[in-house]
Amino acid sequence: MAGSGTGTAASGAGARCRGVLLDLDDTLYPQAQFLAAAWDAVAQAAPAALRPALRAALAEVCAQGSDRGRIVDRALERVGGYEARTAAELVDVFREFRPVRLDPYPGVAERLARLAAAVPLVVLTDGNPAQQRAKLAATGLAPLLPHVVCTDELPGGRAARKPAPDGFRQALALLGCAPGEALMVGDRPDKDVAGAARLGIPVLRVRQGEYRRRADHGSESASFGTVAEALDAVREAL
Repeated sequence: MAGSGTGTAASGAGARCRGVLLDLDDTLYPQAQFLAAAWDAVAQAAPAALRPALRAALAEVCAQGSDRGRIVDRALERVGGYEARTAAELVDVFREFRPVRLDPYPGVAERLARLAAAVPLVVLTDGNPAQQRAKLAATGLAPLLPHVVCTDELPGGRAARKPAPDGFRQALALLGCAPGEALMVGDRPDKDVAGAARLGIPVLRVRQGEYRRRADHGSESASFGTVAEALDAVREAL
């Protein structure tokens, strides 16, 4: 239901939103943009004879699921160039890659500026903390979003990634909100929606990016075709 909700934007009758949690990848900007630049860097660092085929293989393997793991290894295996040392070096290239520019989805910057003037905002994101912060900086949105919770920095590291509760709790603490006073905006039903809903945080799901065709979780307060529409709904809930 593009542009329409499956429920109300705020929890409870007359509830007022006092803070907003925001996912980063495929919520504020298209993650495919970052991955394309990262795979370019990885392929360029490979032995010259492998570069064109490896770049194509990276895209193909990543298209099977960007969080399935061993993307570089599997791409090298696909082109017949797998060596443990080469794989390790290219994985390091990916981990050290920092984007220069990432374009937010249309309408995000102006809507976040209006929201930031009204309520506190916090980014809640999984992944390499330095890389995630570099992504945010590359979008140009960092001045509007000074509060960032990188789940990998929490006790437990990768085990603290969404839908685990600790990142959501840390974000709520930064906002100074109880769960029912906040809204979560994110794209992944299995992570953003499931994790927030378990704690009683109302969720606005955006059907964008890699997981746009995945069915809604069922516990969303509303589901939208674009993040601009979701942020408009947040504004209405203030």
